[in-house]
Amino acid sequence: MRIRRLPAELINQIAAGEVVERPASVVKELLENSLDAGSARIELELEQGGIRLIRIRDDGCGIARDDLSAALASHSTSKIASFDDLVRVASLGFRGEALPSIASVSRLSLASRSRDAAGGWALEGDGRELPREPAPAAHPVGTTVEVRDLFYNIPARRKFLKSERTEFGHVLEVVHRIALSRFDVELRLVHNAKPVLRLPSAEARPAREARLAELLGAEFVAHSLFIDHEAAGLRLWGWVGLPTYNRAQADQQHFFVNARMVRDRLVSHAVRQAYQDVLFHGRHPAFVLYLELDPALVDANAHPAKHEVRFREARLVHDMLFRTLHEVLADARAGREAAPVAAAGDTPAALPPGPREQQRLPIGAAAPPFGAAVPQAVHERMAAYARLHGAGEVWAASAPPARGTPRAEAAAAETGMPPLGFALAQLAGIYILAENAHGLILVDMHAAHERLTYERLKVALERDGIRSQPLLVPVTLAVSASEAAAVEEGQEALAGLGLELAAIGPQRVIVRRVPALLAGGDIEALARAVLAELVEHGSSRGVIDALNELLATMACHGSVRAGRRLSLAEMNALLREMETTERSGQCNHGRPTWVQLTLLELDRLFLRGR
Repeated sequence: MRIRRLPAELINQIAAGEVVERPASVVKELLENSLDAGSARIELELEQGGIRLIRIRDDGCGIARDDLSAALASHSTSKIASFDDLVRVASLGFRGEALPSIASVSRLSLASRSRDAAGGWALEGDGRELPREPAPAAHPVGTTVEVRDLFYNIPARRKFLKSERTEFGHVLEVVHRIALSRFDVELRLVHNAKPVLRLPSAEARPAREARLAELLGAEFVAHSLFIDHEAAGLRLWGWVGLPTYNRAQADQQHFFVNARMVRDRLVSHAVRQAYQDVLFHGRHPAFVLYLELDPALVDANAHPAKHEVRFREARLVHDMLFRTLHEVLADARAGREAAPVAAAGDTPAALPPGPREQQRLPIGAAAPPFGAAVPQAVHERMAAYARLHGAGEVWAASAPPARGTPRAEAAAAETGMPPLGFALAQLAGIYILAENAHGLILVDMHAAHERLTYERLKVALERDGIRSQPLLVPVTLAVSASEAAAVEEGQEALAGLGLELAAIGPQRVIVRRVPALLAGGDIEALARAVLAELVEHGSSRGVIDALNELLATMACHGSVRAGRRLSLAEMNALLREMETTERSGQCNHGRPTWVQLTLLELDRLFLRGR
């Protein structure tokens, strides 16, 4: 069979198989072109979920008359000109495949006017790369791309499209991602002549959080932490959801690299490890994160649809992500999350303005005096709690002084009420009831103490180091060549984990020492897990995770059990330590250790003001 050159129309249709999957794919490519053109305002209009019509207007730099024909030719682009440009890609699109591929499977028209032109010009494409002369058109500065009847000439592809509602849902998801990637651009979306989205540009953080609330819901903003961290030439900023705000699926996980939305296994692994100690089994965290780095350190040309990237310093990126998120989540102590603010109109009409109209208090801000919140003196010493808890005399000074004493008044004036308030009583031997500045606090006694014990054990392990012991009978493993090489290269990392491994052949490894606490476990499974992570990420937390799992079991058995009666002094000591212990908002299994019921919520329960 003779070799022949494919016609341009067929080449574009083959390329369209990678670029154009459904209307959402077209919208993504065209929106990215508009962003690369420097647009400050983009309007998107759809009919029938984008199957019948996709029209995008922008106010970007526009396309010159002489370049309109080239814009519809394969591999024609204004974004790169040399290999040096390719290794430092700063634009979202750069291959020059989108417009000709879209034109090959639809009825496409392109109208544009550059900033230095007296008027606009228009051109229609049909997938054939034949010279066409642009026609004059009345058009403002910017570009309009109109795509009609997607897959009209490929019935086999068109029949795979879903219902209008489904296709519009995919388009809406793309628009949301683009809106999250560029807060500085105004976006408008109209579907079947009905306005759907109108997102003004958002430069300040409150405006950005307003956009987040519209796209992801107010609950996400209310239960997330803002971070902004720079290290080693990388900047990580954005919003991470608190562990208590978790999802049944990974539908609110958005990660952007230099404003490009990506799905990356390295990123997923780092985030999963950061949340490992605080997330309930089977649940997923929520986050909107932005990583900024030198374009030369990331390869954006690693995936046909540009969904994935390849980092040149993958281990550096992984460690920076993990450590930043790990520290942020560790600092989310019980009581540090501000109490919810009632939405407009939530305050019962009959309630006068005053103490019930609670506002969000910043961490460390003064709260109302606590004298009236404590039903009796709780200045007794913590001897009984010290025996149970190992806290010693340190908690004696943390108990509030007796009401009405000069010390009490001075403490109230200087410090205000602690975040978790002061204990009132114990319910069913399980829950601690406390009052704070916002209302009522409920604490799961066993879950809270389990976390406190677990964190103390981890601190002790970190302070004393991982003690290893030699195996009486060393374990020999058959491994891959890459795993054997990882053992040779990762001796320092393995030693820090209390492991001694050595390659004894091209595909054989021997395990001679392991952490003492794990000597009775499955040595082979532990070693294989560590080697797999070394090969994949250049580092491993397999041993740390296994040790933490053991410490969590020890903490569970060493914590106060349900049904144990505590004195007010013991309950208050527990509250104070929760306020200063990392990750105390969740137990070792990810369940919440405390909840807040505000005065407004209590008023609604009892229909006050109605």
